[in-house]
Amino acid sequence: MIEFTDIHKSFGEKIVLDGVSARMEAGKCNLIIGTSGSGKTVLMKCLVGLIEPDSGQISYGGVSFGQMDTDSRKELRQQIGMLFQGSALFDSMTVEQNIMFPLDMFTRKTYQEKLVRVNEVLNRVDLQGVNQKFPAELSGGMKKRVGIARAIVLNPKYLFCDEPNSGLDPQTSMLIDKLIQEITIEYNITTIVNTHDMNSVMETGDHIIYMYQGKKEWEGSNKEIIFSKNDLLNRFIFASEFLRDAKDMRMLEMKGKIDNNRNTDELLK
Repeated sequence: MIEFTDIHKSFGEKIVLDGVSARMEAGKCNLIIGTSGSGKTVLMKCLVGLIEPDSGQISYGGVSFGQMDTDSRKELRQQIGMLFQGSALFDSMTVEQNIMFPLDMFTRKTYQEKLVRVNEVLNRVDLQGVNQKFPAELSGGMKKRVGIARAIVLNPKYLFCDEPNSGLDPQTSMLIDKLIQEITIEYNITTIVNTHDMNSVMETGDHIIYMYQGKKEWEGSNKEIIFSKNDLLNRFIFASEFLRDAKDMRMLEMKGKIDNNRNTDELLK
């Protein structure tokens, strides 16, 4: 679990985060959404320690990040996996070397032990037999899966994903969403995803924070978001007339089911 309370961050006179608080639960896909400039990227950087907030508290598993000493922070960072927007693979390294890199940095395992772990995570993301390929030889979806394999190779408790579907076609995006969701549940990871992808929101958003001008404007789940009466959120989620019509139809459908169930209950009385 990651909990943050009353986070503030400014750059000069520009207020980027203005008192943001939330709790991110383990075993769930926690999504941060919002328009460009809403503060979601800065919030994620604060959570992973890349930026120090001006005030507020961030806790990992009930332990305050701000009060950790250098050794404790180093130990925590080994429990954090990162999936970067562009996958951030080393072009000069093979897939095997890319995934093994965190093991080289943070463990004293033998090469054979590291190779076993590399093959385990490659198998988990369904990329068997690509060990010796270079990133340039992979498709966009394959690069994302290699990025996921590298992010989980150290068995992290926390997984941060920055726009994991960026540059992918809709079908591949859905496969990546499904993979992240499966890994989150399987390993009980606290997963935080920064995304613009509305398919991700609807399919995997166990817990969603909508950011607007540095504030948490709305919080809920993918099951609740379609019924939200927050105008700012609705303009963001249902930006096109087609999507707004689809939402209205969905709400009418749900209302019809509720009314039918109510009528059935009355008949059974």
